[in-house]
Amino acid sequence: MEYSFLARGHENITSHHKSTFEITTDKTLTLKGDCIIGVCSNTILNDLPSTLKEKIKTDNTKIELILETDNAHDSIIGFGCSKLTLNHPTDMVCRKSDFTCNRTLMINSNKAARDLDKNLINDLKKGCNLKVTIKI
Repeated sequence: MEYSFLARGHENITSHHKSTFEITTDKTLTLKGDCIIGVCSNTILNDLPSTLKEKIKTDNTKIELILETDNAHDSIIGFGCSKLTLNHPTDMVCRKSDFTCNRTLMINSNKAARDLDKNLINDLKKGCNLKVTIKI
């Protein structure tokens, strides 16, 4: 099962956060948002197909998140959890920890913002488009 959506980069992307990364529908970003790697997302958690959400809400479901710009890509592996609600209206967060809240898309991720491919982050700092694919 696979689902893709679009976001874009922003000049204030720093990608320094050590335990999470986030994609948001917000249009602006301050330098304090060091986990945010994509803005202006055209999808929120509620938009995900119900069959995909059911699998994400299952303990230990392996999730691959693929991030792509025209010049770079990265792949992140994380896991689903029965505690996930997938109902935040603007943000989706991937976490290295097992913490859950309504913003969490996946837990126990193998990468956070600071671990992502530097070419990808450089593209995003230039405002490039970001294709996000969730694979189960």
